[in-house]
Amino acid sequence: MAPELPPTRVAPPKDFHHPYQPYDIQQQFMQAVYDCIEDGKVGIFQSPTGTGKSLSLICGALTWLREHKRKTFDEAMQGIHIDDDEPEWMLEHARSSKRSEALQMRADFDERLAVVGEKDRKTREHAAKASQVPKRRRQVNAEIETDDASVEQFALDDYESGRDAEGDEKSKYSAATTDVLKKLGLLGTEDGHARPAEMDEELKIFFCSRTHSQLSQFVGELQRVRLPPGLPVEDLGAHNGHIAHEAVKQVSLGSRKNLCINSKVVKLKSHTAITERCMELQQSKTPSDKKCSFLPNKDNQDLVLDFRDHALASIHDIEDLAGVGKKLGVCPYYASRSAVDPAEIVTLPYPLMLQKSAREALGISLRGHVVIIDEAHNLTDAVESTYSAQVTEAQLRFGREALMIYLQKFRNKLKGGNRVYVTQLVRVIDSLLSAVTQAQAMPGEGGVLRANALLAGKAVDQINMSKLAKYISESRIARKVEGYAMHLNEGNAREKNGPQPGSTSDTPTLTQIQNFLTTLGNPSKEGRFFWFRDESDKSITLRYLLLNPSEHFRDIVTEARAVVLGGGTMSPMEDYTAQLFPYLSSGMISTLSCGHIIPASHLFVRTITSDVSGPLNFTYKTRSDKTLIRRLGSMLLELLPKITGGTVIFFTSYAYLSQIQSQWSSDSTLTQVSALNKPLFFDSRSSPAEATFTSYTSAIHSNPTCGAVLFSVLGGKLSEGINFSDALGRCVIVVGLPFPNLETPEWKAKAEFLDRQPGAEAGAGRQHAEN
Repeated sequence: MAPELPPTRVAPPKDFHHPYQPYDIQQQFMQAVYDCIEDGKVGIFQSPTGTGKSLSLICGALTWLREHKRKTFDEAMQGIHIDDDEPEWMLEHARSSKRSEALQMRADFDERLAVVGEKDRKTREHAAKASQVPKRRRQVNAEIETDDASVEQFALDDYESGRDAEGDEKSKYSAATTDVLKKLGLLGTEDGHARPAEMDEELKIFFCSRTHSQLSQFVGELQRVRLPPGLPVEDLGAHNGHIAHEAVKQVSLGSRKNLCINSKVVKLKSHTAITERCMELQQSKTPSDKKCSFLPNKDNQDLVLDFRDHALASIHDIEDLAGVGKKLGVCPYYASRSAVDPAEIVTLPYPLMLQKSAREALGISLRGHVVIIDEAHNLTDAVESTYSAQVTEAQLRFGREALMIYLQKFRNKLKGGNRVYVTQLVRVIDSLLSAVTQAQAMPGEGGVLRANALLAGKAVDQINMSKLAKYISESRIARKVEGYAMHLNEGNAREKNGPQPGSTSDTPTLTQIQNFLTTLGNPSKEGRFFWFRDESDKSITLRYLLLNPSEHFRDIVTEARAVVLGGGTMSPMEDYTAQLFPYLSSGMISTLSCGHIIPASHLFVRTITSDVSGPLNFTYKTRSDKTLIRRLGSMLLELLPKITGGTVIFFTSYAYLSQIQSQWSSDSTLTQVSALNKPLFFDSRSSPAEATFTSYTSAIHSNPTCGAVLFSVLGGKLSEGINFSDALGRCVIVVGLPFPNLETPEWKAKAEFLDRQPGAEAGAGRQHAEN
C-alpha cells in the first residue's frame, strides 16, 4: 500500500485590505495590479462595469505602496554603516537614532494633519448652525475692477524675440511672486523637482480618469479604504499610540476653471479665457490693487502651508479643495501643488496627465512613480484628440482682417519682436488661406493635404512655428486683437465697420489658429492634414489628425515606474499594445480580463432584429426613416409597461437622439410614453450630466414601481463612469451601433497607417474600426 501523501498546503490569498469580502475576480484583479507595479510593467486590465474595478485598483495599488514604503524604510536602516573598528553597539545606536528621527518627523506631520482633520470635522458639523468668517482669512475684496475701455489697453507690451526658448510659467510673474511660488514648491525648478517647505517627496500614485465627475466617484471609493501604516507597525504604535490604520494622503489637481475662486475670473466661459485673465492679473506691470488677491505671495505663505495641511488631512475631491481655498482665502489652483509631494495619491483628469506641457506647468514629475489610468478604453482617442487640431476658413479670414485693422492702429508702436512675429503671423495665415482656396477648387467633401501645401507662401517654410506659437501665447496678442475688434464693433455697431468674429466661442480666434500652428512642426509620419467642406455654407475646414499616439504617450511610460490601464471594455487588448506600446516587448506588458461577478442566470440579453412589420435596420443610411423611428416607438410602448425601475436607452449620437426626440414629439409617441407615468429624461450636449442623472435617480427612488426612462448616447456624458446600480438600470436598450464611416479621408488615412505598421495583420485598419 502506497504511503499516504501529506495534504497540499494552499497559501491563503493576499490581504489587500478591501473594505468588503472580495469576490474571486476582485482578488485576481488586485493581485494583477500589485504584481504589475512590483515588476515595473505596463498593465492592461479589464473588469466589467459593476465589478468594483475602481475599488480593486485602489486596494491593489495602495497595498503595494504601503508595503514598498515599509520595505524601503527597513532597507535604509540596514544600510547605515560605521567604521569597522567601532563596536557593534555604536552601529545599533546609529540605526536607532536615525530610525527614531525619521519616525518622529513623520509622526509630527501626521499629528498636525490629525488636528486639522478634527477641526474640519467639527466645522462641517456646525456648518448648518452658523456661518463664521474664517479666523485666518484676510479681509480682501475679491472683485476685480474692470479696465477702462480705452484703446491703449489693447497695445502690446515690448517683446524680445531673443527670449530663452525654454521660457516657462515663472517668467509670467513678478520677481517677488516667482520667488515665493518657488520657495513654496508651487513652481517647478529647472530640473522639475521643486520641494515645498518641510517635506520630502513621497513615492506616489497618479490616478487619472476622463472627467472630474469620474474622479469624484473615485474619491468616494477611496474614502472607504483603511490601510495599515506605511512605516513599521511597532514603531508607529510606539510614537502615537494606535496602529490600526494610517489615513491615505490624497490631493486632487484640476484646471483653473475648476479651482479658481476669483468671482470675476471664474465667471468667464472658457478655460482659455480664465487662464489668460488669471495670468494678466499676475504680471509685474499690473497695479497691485488690481492683482488677484488670492495668489500666494510673501504675505500669505503661511496660508499655503495651512492649505496643504487641510488638503492632506482628509480625502477631498476637486469641489472640496475649492472650498478649502475659499475658507482660507488662498488660490487652490496654486496652493494645491504644495500638497503633491507629501501626498501618496494624486488624482487628475486626462488633459493634465496626457499633455507634457500641462504636467510641466503644474511642476509635477512622473519619474519613478506609478500611473493608473481608469476608464482607459478611450485612452487612444484621448491622446489623438489632445494632439489634433483644426481651424475654419471663417476663423482664418477673421483673424487676418482683425490683425490688419489692429496693425493700422498700432503699427507705429510695434517694435522688435512684436513687429517680426506679427509679420510672420500674417504671412502664415495668408499661406493657410491659399491652401483653403486650393481646396475650394477640389471635388468632393474632403481630402488629404500635404504639409508643404499649407506652407507654400513666401518664405513661410522658413518660419519657426514653435516660436511663433509661443509668441502668440506669451504676448497675449490673441486677446489684444480680439478685444480691439470687439471694441470697434461696439463703437460702430450701426455702421458695422468692425470685423465680425469668426467664432461664437470666447476663445480668441488667434488662439485657435495658434493651436493649429503647433501641428505644422510635427513629423509627417505622426499625422496627416485634411480639408473638409461644410455642407451648409461650403466653407473649408483645415484639420490635423494625429495617427501615431504612441510617441506622445511614450514619455509617460518611460518616466513612470509602472503604468496601469483599467477599464470595463478593454478588449481587444491587441489594439492598445499595437497603438500605444509598439516599442515594448510582450514580456513588459501584463494583461487580465475578468468576467462579471453576477451569475449568468441573473442577466437576460437579447438582440432584437425585427418586429411584426419586418427587419429592423438602424444603419446610417436607413436609421432616419420615419417609419422605422415610429416602429421603434411602438416597440418601446409595448416593452416599458413591463419594466419596474429605471430604463436607459442609448442611441448612436446626440444628433440622432435629437432627431428621434423631434419626431416622437410630433407624432405623439412621447405623449403616449409619458402616459405610462414614467418621467422622461434626455441627455444633451448643453445640459449638465450630473443634474440630469440626479433628477433621473430621484424620480426612480420616489416611485420604484413605475420608475423612469433616460435617453442617452453611446460615448456620451451619461454612458461612462456612471453607476446605474440596482433599480437605476433594470433595463438597458441600445439602438444601433456607432460604427464609423470608413469612407471618410480620416478613417482611410488611419486604416492605411495601421496597415503599414511592422507586424500588422492584413486588414488591421478595418479591424480597428470595427472594434
